[in-house]
Amino acid sequence: MASIFTKIVNGEIPCYKVAEDDRYLAFLDTGPVAAGHTLVIPKKEVDYIFDLNEETLSGLTLFAQKVAKGIALTVPCKRVGVVVLGLEVPHAHMHLIPLNSEADMDFKKPKLQLKKEEFEQLAAAISSKIE
Repeated sequence: MASIFTKIVNGEIPCYKVAEDDRYLAFLDTGPVAAGHTLVIPKKEVDYIFDLNEETLSGLTLFAQKVAKGIALTVPCKRVGVVVLGLEVPHAHMHLIPLNSEADMDFKKPKLQLKKEEFEQLAAAISSKIE
């Protein structure tokens, strides 16, 4: 059965797209721990990030770097952190999270509640900053 991320890639489930190329996709997390929290995935479904072949893993990292730079230019933060948890969805992914303190990476804190328009504006703003 296809993961929720594969359904997003296939257009079966909508997302707040930040960036895309033929191999990778970045979209806003709808349960963000910080404004601008973005998920970066390979379009090919592989459960575990370290099961990706070298080319795909390095490409994912380079794609994530471009997205992180766009986030940093859009969301006021000291850095953009990266987390690979991979337990909640069986599809390799990275979380890119704008940080002003380490507490901003706390997945146990309440998720931000953003309106559809806020997600759309944020996705468009980040997307416009990605080269």
